[in-house]
Amino acid sequence: MLNQNLKLNTKLFDEDVEQIPIRRGFGEGLVLAADADKNVVGLCADLNESSQMYLFAKKYPLRFVQVGVAEQNLVTVASGMAAMGKIPFTSSYAMFSPGRNWEQIRTTIAYNDRPVKIIGSHAGVSVGSDGGTHQAIEDIALMRVLPNMIVLSPCDAIEAKKATIEAAKINKPVYIRLTREKTPLITTEETPFEIGKGEILFAPPMTAQVGIIATGALVHKAIIAAQNFSQKGISVKVLNISSVRPLDFEAIINLAKEAGAIVSVEEHQVVGGLGSAIAEVLVQNYPVPMELIGIHDKFGQSGTPAELIEYYGMGVSHIEKAVERVLNRKNDPTPSR
Repeated sequence: MLNQNLKLNTKLFDEDVEQIPIRRGFGEGLVLAADADKNVVGLCADLNESSQMYLFAKKYPLRFVQVGVAEQNLVTVASGMAAMGKIPFTSSYAMFSPGRNWEQIRTTIAYNDRPVKIIGSHAGVSVGSDGGTHQAIEDIALMRVLPNMIVLSPCDAIEAKKATIEAAKINKPVYIRLTREKTPLITTEETPFEIGKGEILFAPPMTAQVGIIATGALVHKAIIAAQNFSQKGISVKVLNISSVRPLDFEAIINLAKEAGAIVSVEEHQVVGGLGSAIAEVLVQNYPVPMELIGIHDKFGQSGTPAELIEYYGMGVSHIEKAVERVLNRKNDPTPSR
């Protein structure tokens, strides 16, 4: 059952559910943030339309800086502007920012705690035919390790819009991870969003037997998997973690205590990503059997987004198999040999 308290999209399970690229939410949110605060400025590395920053540049051309294909320059200029009281948003492909300019982000932004908002678009393998060189599947790991850095991974376009607006309000560096392809709308304008807080999106009436903790574009697939299990009489809850850092320890631990088994789901390397972050919480607080859905020690490659999600084991059927495995481990804790 969808969590009624969150006012989620009631058409979520329909075949014709509305789909919008998550990156579009950033573009719309940036305009709203700029409307509310004259200090909001935008900087882009020659990817206005791809990252959707063109919406801001069109309305506020005098507050927009096109730095060209120079991602290291992009963030160092933004850091200087932040030092002078501006609220800079930078946008590029995630493979290039934070991929190419991580040292500059570390030294000029995170180290100095400058409130620069770094937008990494086209993250994950669902970029498709661009191939492994342009598929950022390590960016969460790169950014969540940095002191002072907030890391957000919204599940849909509406949540991305809210994340952008909230990022502008806080005096901290922020990384927001966006994907390229259209994804189903899970939330609505009335759904609450808070940095540092996870939300249970799907919760059958009985006690959970397994908890799925998901982030980003794969949250929808996690919900579909949980819905499929509910039709079989198996109770699976889905926790949406749009804030990878700060992480909602309480929500993760409470779900582990209730379900006794966890599956993490992310379009990212499982090493260093959300799955690793969850494991760090559980091993120190409430260890339970856990399975990790994501990319396992591989680079991306060319293909359609749907093909790649299936190839790398992140589709609905793969999530369901992970739930079955972890449920078996929970019920039979004898270590396999």
